[in-house]
Amino acid sequence: EVLKQYDKVVIPEMNLGQLATLIRAKYLVDAESYNQVNGMPFKAEQLATALKEAIDG
Repeated sequence: EVLKQYDKVVIPEMNLGQLATLIRAKYLVDAESYNQVNGMPFKAEQLATALKEAIDG
């Protein structure tokens, strides 16, 4: 119910998107995955850019 209240759901992950796949399958929401697989944490600017692009569509 909570996820369906939002127009867009973005899931940042430091892997290949396993959580987003599970969320899509279990809750039937169109969750967008933002992945990074390089052993480094996300930078705030990276996440801000990804979220802005998701919102602006």
